[in-house]
Amino acid sequence: MSDARATGADGKADGEESTFTVIVAALANLGIAVAKAVAGLISGSSAMLSEAAHSVADTVTEVMLLTSLKRSGKPADEDHPLGYGSERYIWAMLASIATFVGGAVFAVYDGVHTLVAGEELGNPLVSYVVLGIAFLLEGFSLRTGVRQVRREAARLRVPDTYYLRHTPDTAVKAVVMEDSAALIGLLLAAGGLLGGQLTGSGVWDGIASCLIGLLLVYVAWVLGRSNAQLLIGRPLPAAMRAEVREELRSVPHIVDVLELTTLIQGPAEIMIAAKVDFRDMATAAEVEWACEEAEAQLRERFPSVRRVYLDPTPGRGQRRPPVPEGRQEGRQEGRPEGPAPDGP
Repeated sequence: MSDARATGADGKADGEESTFTVIVAALANLGIAVAKAVAGLISGSSAMLSEAAHSVADTVTEVMLLTSLKRSGKPADEDHPLGYGSERYIWAMLASIATFVGGAVFAVYDGVHTLVAGEELGNPLVSYVVLGIAFLLEGFSLRTGVRQVRREAARLRVPDTYYLRHTPDTAVKAVVMEDSAALIGLLLAAGGLLGGQLTGSGVWDGIASCLIGLLLVYVAWVLGRSNAQLLIGRPLPAAMRAEVREELRSVPHIVDVLELTTLIQGPAEIMIAAKVDFRDMATAAEVEWACEEAEAQLRERFPSVRRVYLDPTPGRGQRRPPVPEGRQEGRQEGRPEGPAPDGP
């Protein structure tokens, strides 16, 4: 099963579900960020402050993802004939940068500062309470994203991890990865607090903060790389392209597919362009209807296909038919002799 098929059959339904998933994550992270910041100030824990920065970065990320979902859903117009689907990946790329700058950089800096300068440990009770509540909220947000992933993976009959790795729906991918990282970060923060409690040293808290920062660097890198590939232009995988060729060759009057270009333009937007060799004796009308039939078959087999462009092209080794004598003379008469003059 290809990642192209992971785009889903109903783009509108998938978009609404992704929007709900992102909204749940944004509301959860906003409340968690405030609670973590208060607990970090009370306890003096750098790991808690790093976790607060983590949640702030996640909230900003979700706002950008919501913006991407709204703007990428606009229909194609005269200025953007191929639609706005790719704009989703621009905003998602900015979201991954926000995760890196807003969360990772602050967490690593705060952790290193704690290791070098030390810190005075306060009462960790408030931090433990906040970490417990945050774990429940992050778990609920992650559950929403995972349920969407499992539902789509089951419908497409692929493993959950395969769908998550290959889906062009980067909003859901971002929510699942960031919430997973958030849960791990909460455990690291709790470990830092406990280590400080048992030893009386702030070193454990600093180490936890640095580990949280490195975790966010990894998440930002994975999400940034996924969006960069889609922005540059990711084709359908080889297995899917083979199926497209097979479908095109099954259309009456089509002999072969000489060249195939595919492009994922959005979670539910695939463009297919091909140079096609038609049967030599096919009439113009038969070629036109063959193109219509090919598009209909591709859309039926792969519901995410939105645009199909077929270019009738002579097959390899096929000789050019002789030009009628009258047309040849007309060409020679109309062709200028010598190089074209400079200027008008």
